[in-house]
Amino acid sequence: MTEVLGMSPTRCATTLAIDPLKRKQAYESGKRIVELVKNEVKPRDIMTKDAFENAIRVDMAMGGSTNTVLHIPAIAAEAGVEIDIHMFDTISRQTPNLCSVIPAGPYEMADIDRAGGVPGILNRLRDALKDAGSLSGKTIRQIAEKGKVVDDDVIRTLDNAYHAEGGIAVLKGNIANSAIIKQTAVQSDMMVHSGPARVFHTERNLLDAIEAKDIREGDVVVLPFQGPAGAPGMPEMLTPTDALKGAGYTRVALVTDGRFSGATTGPCIGHVEIEAHNGGAIGAIRDGDILEIDIPSRKLNVVLNDSEIRGRLKEVVKPERNLTPLLKGYRERFTGLNCYGKQNEVS
Repeated sequence: MTEVLGMSPTRCATTLAIDPLKRKQAYESGKRIVELVKNEVKPRDIMTKDAFENAIRVDMAMGGSTNTVLHIPAIAAEAGVEIDIHMFDTISRQTPNLCSVIPAGPYEMADIDRAGGVPGILNRLRDALKDAGSLSGKTIRQIAEKGKVVDDDVIRTLDNAYHAEGGIAVLKGNIANSAIIKQTAVQSDMMVHSGPARVFHTERNLLDAIEAKDIREGDVVVLPFQGPAGAPGMPEMLTPTDALKGAGYTRVALVTDGRFSGATTGPCIGHVEIEAHNGGAIGAIRDGDILEIDIPSRKLNVVLNDSEIRGRLKEVVKPERNLTPLLKGYRERFTGLNCYGKQNEVS
């Protein structure tokens, strides 16, 4: 991401940590920082809105982690740039998925580097890129023009993409103003799914149910109260998703207001906003409710009408947590805000 934003040396993003080239890149970074300071070039001069749009486009082409939907807006905010969550979906619809990287596919980052790295991906996308600058003094389009791809399966062409759309989809519905899924890691027969909810308020209870084989194929596991205010802290749901996968489930979806890691696969929907602790409808879901997931149509709904949801929300009992003063402060910070630190918009 920083390479596409123009804030790190070319090829730095995909160079492995154990590669001797990393030491050279670190040295060149230090030299360039001194030059930029002398020339009074500031990070905000490079990290423009065009640069962030380029970063999102490359991430969609690579099929990157859902965490980028948190990271990019946060970095952009520090740079004084407004990035709306729905920009990810707009760009994803326009950008084919050109790389199939673990866990969504067979290739590793070392393969991406060998095949051409970020410059190679930029070359594939060059006609769609904004001509933003970089710390090298070259524009992203200039870097893209010189990029080369040496393996057309690791970094595919636009007309032979792994998927017609990019890595991330933003879903909406009566339980979510927005929710995030890594659609390129979802099997085709689960792109549209409906099933009964199984609701758990802690990871431990969910893991116990998985161990007891109390989850059935077709279920939609719901894990509310895991957002920034609810958890608090929006923890990573890697353990539950790995446990479901390890137990052999292939048709179980997971919906949460928590987040996932880049290693998550399958129909795992996170970042549900408004989160349950702040009064979001995900907190009103009960065991047996039917949830409908339609990724191509970007829909996420529970089969309840608005009055039923409102009535349920009046009865919600928030789970008690033993919180340290720091976590209490964190919860207070995000009460009334979404996971991007913005005021919740009640739909």
